[in-house]
Amino acid sequence: MKTNYKIQGTQNSPVLMFSNSLGADLTMWDELVPHLLPYFRVLQYDTRGHGQSEITEGPYTIEMLGQDVIDLLDDLSIEKVSFCGLSMGGLIGQWLGINHPERLHKLIISNTDSKIGTVEGWDERVITINEQGMQSIVVGTMEKWFTTSYHKTNPSRVAEMTNIFLANRTAGYTACCAAIGNANFRATIKTISSETLIITGDEDAVTNVAQAQVMQKEIAGAKLKVFHARHLPSTELPAKYAEALINFIVGEDTFDRGMHVRRTVLGNAHVDKANGNKNEFNTDFQEFISHYAWGEIWTRPGLPKHSRSLITLAMLIPLNKKAEFKMHVKAAFNNGVTIDEIKEVILQSGIYCGLPAANDALHSAEEVFENLGLGYK
Repeated sequence: MKTNYKIQGTQNSPVLMFSNSLGADLTMWDELVPHLLPYFRVLQYDTRGHGQSEITEGPYTIEMLGQDVIDLLDDLSIEKVSFCGLSMGGLIGQWLGINHPERLHKLIISNTDSKIGTVEGWDERVITINEQGMQSIVVGTMEKWFTTSYHKTNPSRVAEMTNIFLANRTAGYTACCAAIGNANFRATIKTISSETLIITGDEDAVTNVAQAQVMQKEIAGAKLKVFHARHLPSTELPAKYAEALINFIVGEDTFDRGMHVRRTVLGNAHVDKANGNKNEFNTDFQEFISHYAWGEIWTRPGLPKHSRSLITLAMLIPLNKKAEFKMHVKAAFNNGVTIDEIKEVILQSGIYCGLPAANDALHSAEEVFENLGLGYK
């Protein structure tokens, strides 16, 4: 099965995977991505029968759609992810939590239920779509997806989502309807052992707050977050939704967030060594760095970590802080910076910072390359 996907972020960051709702595609998560990239590699994919993923003969099952996730992770050599699925994606997330907890760091199931609707209701929708096309339910779907105020304030985004919905191929959409209609995890949801966050909207008429509360009671230790939204809070409230994910996966404390990002950039070995060397004299400074430098600045969504690495190197060159420069040369590779890009930064600094500073930086960089066994000819 050919699965369309998009993955963004630095190689050293943990993976956060997103699974779309029925009728949407991987772009439904796009507004969240800038907020998440300081912390994660973000993996979006189109569910079978949706977007640019392959349509196979239906009907589908949630087990089939869940196995597609496992196959994609295997193809990408990703052992474990934090998984966030909304609606149909939330059913897929439940299947993963029940059947493959070893592939999950944490689980987020959003605007979903252990059983959504009835078999008869989904069968009726399939008949309607086959007879009248996607156009027959698009207005009602947009009303269920977004609040009245969002329709008024974000008409262009609603129009984009409308077009995405209408672009669905009938065969893929109806095959997934069958998967949702036949899915029932009421008896097995209690076996989910992964740390779980349940999200819903207070105006969601498809999967309401009461249903989310029942799931919370069934899954040991599950947390619940309710937004003022309908069925797609991730699109309607992307900044708040992303914040909820970061709070759940990384932590709410700025220090915890800083330590998370510091590890993704500098590597666990460096951070563990720094923590191991803490004493009464330097502890305050180490915590100061993690809190403000890494927790306040490196976590900002305005610049990707790749750019922050290049800027940091450029500023360290005229300061002539050799140890710090070498540390950030090594760290830059974790942020996707290449040797050629480091060379260009040093050349540029030679013009604006002076040739002696650039020359020292050049030799320092070569020392790092040699220690890493990279070589450069």
